[in-house]
Amino acid sequence: MARDYYEILGVKKNATKEEIKKAYRRMARKHHPDVNPNDSSAEKRFKDIGEAYQVLSDDAKRQQYDMLGHEAFTGGGAGHAYGGGQAYDYSGGFDFGGGGFSDIFENLFGGVRGRGSRRGQAQPFGPQRGQDAYANMAVTFDEAFRGVTREISLEVGEPCGACGGSGVKAGTKPSKCGMCGGKGQVTLGRGMFNLSQTCPQCGGTGQANANPCPACSGQGVRPAVKRFSVKIPPGVDNGSKIRLAGKGWPGQQGGPPGDLYIITSVGGHRLFERKGNNLHCEIPITIVEAALGTLLEVPTPEGKSSIKIPPGTDSGKTFRLRGKGFPSLQGRGRGDLYVQVKIVTPKNVQDKERRLLEDFARLHPEDPRADYRYAG
Repeated sequence: MARDYYEILGVKKNATKEEIKKAYRRMARKHHPDVNPNDSSAEKRFKDIGEAYQVLSDDAKRQQYDMLGHEAFTGGGAGHAYGGGQAYDYSGGFDFGGGGFSDIFENLFGGVRGRGSRRGQAQPFGPQRGQDAYANMAVTFDEAFRGVTREISLEVGEPCGACGGSGVKAGTKPSKCGMCGGKGQVTLGRGMFNLSQTCPQCGGTGQANANPCPACSGQGVRPAVKRFSVKIPPGVDNGSKIRLAGKGWPGQQGGPPGDLYIITSVGGHRLFERKGNNLHCEIPITIVEAALGTLLEVPTPEGKSSIKIPPGTDSGKTFRLRGKGFPSLQGRGRGDLYVQVKIVTPKNVQDKERRLLEDFARLHPEDPRADYRYAG
């Protein structure tokens, strides 16, 4: 009876794709035939690990497996073959009699192992783009408005000093790729049709790494902490991404570096609420200012501005100041500032003030609730 794929990789059934990937790498390294030359069952375990990973790393296949188990993948199918240095068969289902799956996936962990191959052959070799790096950066409201330059330290790696970033052990040279025979191209065959494409094993270089650098395990990259100067442009918001091209992890075996992405989080403000590039604030005014009107001084992120409050202004009235909001991150002008006025009622009314208000009420006997009708 076939073993459970989750059990093979040592993960739970609710494991994430990243957890499955890490488990696959760990198990594949541990059970690789080159690491276990005296264990005749190592190759079988290695193929089982690869088979489990191919299913569980694919969302559709994983869903089928969770529903039907191994029965979901039994049966034959159309054959495929890679041509170049040697042929690799990919039969329907998961028939690894031709050694196809392990031949492809061993490029992560060990030698190229085609049909009839033996331990001790070369590690796959070819330039690969470096991984992108990500870092979170908190900025204040004012820094997001005006822009700021910050220093940040981050582990993004550097080319291995022992091999100069080549991934090849010092004093040795890359060997010929076992999949394409050094041609850099393989032929995908199906029936009477053939299609040439870049060799997936060596990335088109035609080379393999038979003697990986021991200092970096043949990757050409070692961990290192670097310091960067990051220019945060005006207008960033929560979740904004700032790209520093080529500042990510170095490429492997001479490949180009990845990028560094800075993800911002912006602090709040005691007066302003940000909605996109527009700002909103609430300003208190007196009864007298609302009744008689006034020229009201209001704050903005850049200083003070003024708005004209007309006589008879109601509480909750909103005024718009064009171009006084946040700058656009894309350089498309600026948002607006919306000021909502709130009438503040006096709390401690003295006798003289009370008489004045009563006189005012007699002069203005209108009922503001006259249009309201109450049921009853």
